[in-house]
Parts: sequence; structure tokens; C-alpha cells
Amino acid sequence: MMRKVAVITDSTACLPADAVRNYGISVVPVELTYQGRVYRDGVDITPTEVYQLLTRDRVMPTTSAPPPGAYLEVFQKVSRTVHDAVVITVASTLSHIYDSACTAVEMAREKRLDLTIKVIDCLTAAGAQGLVVLNTARAAAAGKTMEQVVEAATTSISSVRLIAFLDTMHYLARGGRVPQAVAWAGNLLQIKPIMQIKPGSGQVSLLTKVRTRKKAIEQLLIETRRFVDSRPIHAVVMHSNSPADAEYVRGRLASEFRCNEAIVSDFTPVMGIHTGPGLLGIAFYEERN
Repeated sequence: MMRKVAVITDSTACLPADAVRNYGISVVPVELTYQGRVYRDGVDITPTEVYQLLTRDRVMPTTSAPPPGAYLEVFQKVSRTVHDAVVITVASTLSHIYDSACTAVEMAREKRLDLTIKVIDCLTAAGAQGLVVLNTARAAAAGKTMEQVVEAATTSISSVRLIAFLDTMHYLARGGRVPQAVAWAGNLLQIKPIMQIKPGSGQVSLLTKVRTRKKAIEQLLIETRRFVDSRPIHAVVMHSNSPADAEYVRGRLASEFRCNEAIVSDFTPVMGIHTGPGLLGIAFYEERN
């Protein structure tokens, strides 16, 4: 079936390359700056390389939203094959990426580009954003109209939840987000804060705290079970340089839930530079039909 709508997102969506390729998703890379050089996330540098930098260097990379020109280039490219495009960005409460995409839309209008563009703030991040993008891209791949594709996005936004834990608070302290003393005490006691982004909230909040990584992994599954009834789920297991733990969690999801989809993906290094290696999380939503 002929595609009528292009789906565009940013690299914070934690989408595996095969999913991007299979559904024809356009991904605009976020930029990371390290020692004066600018890298495009997922293009010039991999998540694994970013986490290796964090562990061996005290200088933290910085991040910035894709410039509007990067979005404009994608708009020009997709306008050759479609007349409508949906852009799904990470929560505007967490990044300026939404603003950059909106600026690019204005630039496209000034250039009289033959493309109707809808920018959607997904009000979440990382794997949860990825699930929103995938659901939207599936609607587009099925030949749905612009209105139907937008509806697929908004429906997903209202139901997708993200739960993750930090292995260490050291990197939050390095970035000035928590006091060094708090991070030191937390690491000494092996405290693992478990965070969440509720559906449609755009805000990261503390769900609970446990001690030891083993308990934190179990708590991820406990919390997922708390929010899921008997319906099938779609899930993304995110990790920052912890592939074995991610595969273990995916296996648990497959055996303990009615799991229609379970993807393992690298946690976006754009956020991972603040959370550090060892993060593990689950993003998921229940099917309603």
C-alpha cells in the first residue's frame, strides 16, 4: 500500500536500526559536543562509544537539539514522495528539540515547500517515545491518512509509560543535578532510584528506591506488573551499556506477560551522559482493542 504520510523523529527515541529501516522512519540526530568536536548521535558516534567516554574521561560531553536546518533537510527529502509529514519529538519539558522542529516548519513555509507538517510533543522520552513513533509509523505504512496517523500518535502518547533505574548517581552529581555528598552516600549504600514518566505527563518522577542492582531489576518487573492487567503489551527494554541485563529482562517480559512485542535498544546517550552506564528500563503500553 502506498504511504501517504512521512514519520520523522529524533535520535532520542531509542529506535533500533532495523525498526527505522523497516518502517521508513526518518531520524534526525541530536548533537553531542566532546572536546570541541560535534558528533551526530547514532551517525558519527555510537551509544557504546559515548558510555566508554564517560567511564574514562572526567570531561562530560554536552548535547544540543538538532538545528532547524537538519529538520528542513529531512522535510525537503520526504516532500519528493509525500505531501504530509508527522514529526514526533521528545517531551518539550526535557529538551528544546520540539522548538527546533517548529522553527524548521516555519522555514519550510517560507520556502513554500509542498508539505503539510504536524509537530507532536510526545510528552515522554527514550523507549517510550520509540513506541509512540513505531505505532505512528505502522499507521503510515498501512496507507492511513494524515488525520489517522496523528490519531495513532496521540492514542499511544496517552498510554505509554516509562520505568527505569539508575545504577549510580555519580553522573548526576558530575552534571550538578544532585549534590556530590548525596551521590556518594547513595553509591555507598547501593541505592538504585527507580524513575518513571507517566503517560502524557512529560515529567520524570521518583517511583521508589531499592538497594542493589538485582533488586532493582526485579522492581522494574514488579512495577510493570502493577500497571498492566491481562491485556497484551508492547515493550522496549532500554539499557546503557548493559546488553546482558536487557536481554534477561526481555526474556522475563516474554515469559510473564502477554507480550506482543519486546525490543531491546540502547538508551539514548543524549540522556545517558547524565544517568551514566548501567541504566536499565522498560517502556510499555497495553493494547486496548
